[in-house]
Amino acid sequence: MKGLGLSWRPELALAIERDPRVAFVEVTAEDVEDKLPTAVEALKGRKPIVVHGLTLSLGGAEPPRRERLKVLARLARKLDAVLVSEHVAFTRAGGLEAGHLLPVGRTRAALEVVVENVKRAQDALPVPLALENVASLFQWPDAEIPEAGFMAELVERTGALLLLDIANVHANCANHGWDPNLYLRSLPLERLAYVHIAGGVVAGGLYRDTHRHAITPEVLGLLTRLCELRPEPGVLLEWDDDFPPPAELGGQLDSILEAVAAAGGPVGAD
Repeated sequence: MKGLGLSWRPELALAIERDPRVAFVEVTAEDVEDKLPTAVEALKGRKPIVVHGLTLSLGGAEPPRRERLKVLARLARKLDAVLVSEHVAFTRAGGLEAGHLLPVGRTRAALEVVVENVKRAQDALPVPLALENVASLFQWPDAEIPEAGFMAELVERTGALLLLDIANVHANCANHGWDPNLYLRSLPLERLAYVHIAGGVVAGGLYRDTHRHAITPEVLGLLTRLCELRPEPGVLLEWDDDFPPPAELGGQLDSILEAVAAAGGPVGAD
C-alpha cells in the first residue's frame, strides 16, 4: 500500500472523501457484511480498499469457518479490494465466541495449526492475505518462540503479507518488557503490506490500545524507527470511537507524516 490510510467509519466518511492525503481505505468486514453502505461502494475504483476481518479466528484450534471466508471473499470481489487482512488471534473455541482478539500461545504446535489455517484462508480468498499482530494484556505460559519470530516464521511459511500494527508492538513491548528495536529487526519487513497506527492510554499500569485517543509520542517514535528499517510504508490510522473533530483528526494525520519524515522520507512507497 502507498500513502496515508484511514479506517472507514460513518463518522470518518467525510474526511475520507475530502482529505486529499487519504490515499487508501480499510473496511471492516463485520461492519458492512449485512448491508454495504453506499459511501463505501462509492470508493471502489477511486481509492485502494482493504477488507479487514475481525472474527476469522486464524489462531484457533478449529479451522476457519467457511461462511466467514465466503463473506471476506464476497466483499473483496464486490469492492475490488487489493488485500484482505486478518489478525493472528483466536476469537472462538469450543463453539463459544470470545468477542475479543485473544493472543495465540507461541508454541511450535500452535504455529503448525496457524500455518494450516492461514493456508486454508488463502485458498478461499481471491486476493492476497495480510496477517496482523495483536495487542495483549497477558501471555500464555511456556512460550517457545518470541512474538516477532512467530510472526516472521508464519509469514515466511505461508507466503502471506505482514500487516504490522505498530501501536500493538508498543503495547506488548511496554506491557511484557520486550525490546521494541529487537522486535522490529526480527520481522521480514520486505513482506510488509502496510502499517496500522492508533492511539492509546496507560491505565492500571498497562498500556491499552484504545483506538479512541491521540497517538502517543512513544508510538510515533516507534513508527520512525520502523521507517528507518523499512522506508516509507503505507500507514493507516485506526479510530473506532469518540471520534475527534476534523481539525484534531487532521492533526493526527500530520503527526504520522512527521514521524515518517523524521526517518528521512514521506509516506508513499510500496
